[in-house]
Amino acid sequence: MGVTLTVTVLGCSGSYAAPDNPCTGYLVRSPGASVLLDCGPGTLGPLQESIDLADLSAIITTHCHPDHWLELPVIRNVFIWFVPRSNVPVYGTAETRAMDRAITVLRSGKSDPLAWTVIDATSEVTVGDQRWSFATTDHPVETMAVRVDSGGRSFAFSSDSGPGWDFRSLGEGIHVAMCDASHGCEHEGQGIPHMSAREAARAASVAGVERLVLTHLAPGCDPDAQFAEASEVFDGPVDVARPGLVMTV
Repeated sequence: MGVTLTVTVLGCSGSYAAPDNPCTGYLVRSPGASVLLDCGPGTLGPLQESIDLADLSAIITTHCHPDHWLELPVIRNVFIWFVPRSNVPVYGTAETRAMDRAITVLRSGKSDPLAWTVIDATSEVTVGDQRWSFATTDHPVETMAVRVDSGGRSFAFSSDSGPGWDFRSLGEGIHVAMCDASHGCEHEGQGIPHMSAREAARAASVAGVERLVLTHLAPGCDPDAQFAEASEVFDGPVDVARPGLVMTV
């Protein structure tokens, strides 16, 4: 069987960019679609290393925190002035839509190339051969964890979440789960609205996930230590996201 679903890490630094790692952004590709999942600052550059912008099928943003969507106005300008596009689907929460609208200024005679649809936990989105579903996470603003199914394979992403959420809310049969692991276990129980690697491993284990990928590590967080903490809890393969990593789901 050929490869049906891949996820490329464009950036995965937690909360703010590291010198060698942009904020959150992933390219989800299947034979029938190429979807940008979150578009944090700095992700447009590596996106162009993976795809011609004319071939981008849609953009899905998970929540309104700027490290997950603030490249969107830059993408809009590209589609107006440099790579002319129209009606490019964009999906995101109502808060993200409101923030995007507040900073969008279009020159007279120019139309917005982005076609917005507001989503919530009940939404279902189809982009080509990809089927997307959503669940609300444990985060201070409305935040969508996502699941995408294509070609019999399933990928899930927690977006940002504290430990009061796990992957069971996205259903069974998840082959690869990428989970917020922003901090070390020494910070557990401090009310931080993100997970440790150990908490991420629990969130995946209880849902029967096959493979776990840790992401959103804050700059300075030791990836080897995060890997070790997660591996003590999660029985399956564990990896740590890094720019350029291509995951075959």
